[in-house]
Amino acid sequence: VQLQALGGGSVQPGGSLRLSCAASKSIFTFNRMGWYRQAPGKERELVARITGGGITVYADSVKGRFTISRDSVKNTLYLQMNSLKPEDTAVYYCNAITDVKTYWGQGTQVTVSS
Repeated sequence: VQLQALGGGSVQPGGSLRLSCAASKSIFTFNRMGWYRQAPGKERELVARITGGGITVYADSVKGRFTISRDSVKNTLYLQMNSLKPEDTAVYYCNAITDVKTYWGQGTQVTVSS
């Protein structure tokens, strides 16, 4: 299974970005998919995740600003990020979990700076 994350970039505070994560097989293969991020000098942390049944969980720091969604036709996971803050600067990774394995995408850099 391959996960290809796209959509990172540089944006000013208050701006928006949408990340996408294309899976090489049906997203219904996975029990859960999610987005994580890792800022320099910090541990990787959960940003948002979605279960196969569509239940979503968000980190407190992004609630109300970020939205996780998926497209089963395109086999793609999305993260819509609005009202971005400098503290959202990090490398963002998508992941996908089955009963036996966890898969990670390659990461995409998001930089929020004026």
